[in-house]
Amino acid sequence: MNRFLSRISVACLLAAFAVSAQAGNPLKHESKNTKRKINRSNPLADVKSKQPDKELFDKAMVAMKKGRYDVCRLDLQTLLNTYPESEYQMRAKLAVGDSWLKEGGTAALTQAESEYKDFITFFPNQPEAAEAQMKVADIYYMQMEKPDRDFNNTLKAEQEYRQMIQQFPDSTLVPRAKQRLREVQEVLAEREFQIGSYYATRENYAGAIARLQTVVDTYPLYSHSDMALLTLGDAYAAEATFAKKINIPPAAKERLTSIYNDRAADAYSKVVTRYPMAPHVEDAKERLIALNKAVPEPTPEALAENEAEMQSLINIKLKDRAMLLIKHGPSTIQASRVGEPSMADAKRTIAPDVSKETIAVFNSAMGKQTTADAQAATPEAVTNGTAPPRTGDTGAVKLEDVPEGNSVGATIVSAPASGSIPAEAQPASGEPAAAAPANNGLKAVGPTDTTALPPVEKPAETADQVNDVKNAGGAQVATGTTSKKAQKPSFDSSQDSSSKHKKKKGLDKLNPF
Repeated sequence: MNRFLSRISVACLLAAFAVSAQAGNPLKHESKNTKRKINRSNPLADVKSKQPDKELFDKAMVAMKKGRYDVCRLDLQTLLNTYPESEYQMRAKLAVGDSWLKEGGTAALTQAESEYKDFITFFPNQPEAAEAQMKVADIYYMQMEKPDRDFNNTLKAEQEYRQMIQQFPDSTLVPRAKQRLREVQEVLAEREFQIGSYYATRENYAGAIARLQTVVDTYPLYSHSDMALLTLGDAYAAEATFAKKINIPPAAKERLTSIYNDRAADAYSKVVTRYPMAPHVEDAKERLIALNKAVPEPTPEALAENEAEMQSLINIKLKDRAMLLIKHGPSTIQASRVGEPSMADAKRTIAPDVSKETIAVFNSAMGKQTTADAQAATPEAVTNGTAPPRTGDTGAVKLEDVPEGNSVGATIVSAPASGSIPAEAQPASGEPAAAAPANNGLKAVGPTDTTALPPVEKPAETADQVNDVKNAGGAQVATGTTSKKAQKPSFDSSQDSSSKHKKKKGLDKLNPF
């Protein structure tokens, strides 16, 4: 019992010493209870100063925090105009753009972009210049639309983030800018993929190949790159199937089919070698086996790279899909979190180029001469008739070379000059020359005798129109040019009744109706 009480007393003494030691350490007590949050919008707020420019700046920051953006900008502008040598000039200039950014709206965001651009112009070497450029890119990032809508803001956001990374490579904001750039390129790639898939369902393979090839060449970090390559290979395989149905020589048909099957196999092989951990890699292997092509093996580096990309992806949950129905902007959840984003402009492939390439492939399979080969024909080939004539050649077919006979032709006959006589009408030697025929021998149009013209015929008078309406006496009324206006029959009160002809009595005489 005594031992137990001694142990309790020792424990109490140790606890008392610990409390006294903690109370006697003012530094530890201060570090635990005086934690202050860093105010990023106003890092100079804790600076103790009674200078007027400092007080104006603090007053503007308080107004911005309360949402009084017009008052905030007025105080900041007063600071900029009144104290041009103030040490708060740079922060005040940047805060003006922040006030427009927080106010929101299309007009306010446009004004904020202008303020940030001005700040970069005036202070290009300051660390805050990278912050201003980052906010310019964020302005367009906030205004991005879904992939199937207008993508101008998305393109501008991509340009601004690239400029941020290239102009300020040493800034601490570069990792955040790269992640935003990956998200922006995810939206652009999704747009191209959706359009290419739509063209593929409509069997417009030229448009589908152009869009899908753009995705493959420009956005390698796209979360559905394996599906894009698989759809691209299916488009080439569909063209190979269509080539088998064309009524062309068997040798040309085989060459054309082989060309498109090789292109489809290249797309399927890239799925296996570049995205070996993707969900559709097994589908690509099955298509390669169906085309009797060898299935390639991916390298260990490609396996590690694609595995890191797949692990960085975040699956879309039901909540995220529900938010897409009411969210204004696109979803960037599935964007990659690793890898370097593309810093070059999009290597676009357009449908007309794909169509021209298809025609060239067909001519090559048929063994036909292309336009470039025809222009490079030798002069000997043009002379001996083995090459088609070109514009300006002397050996081209002329009008007089058309053989006579039962063929359709045209002869241009020019009228002789005024007063000239054809050679056949020239008189023989010794005979007097006859006068030149009037009007060059052409017969005049119209009557020859113009002395007596027939008199102008006068139109006959029309008969009087007769109205079949019977009057009170039963006679017909003739309405013509010589007839008079028919008289209105008098009112007979014994046969007709009318309120106008009824005799009024008393006060009714004052009523005019």
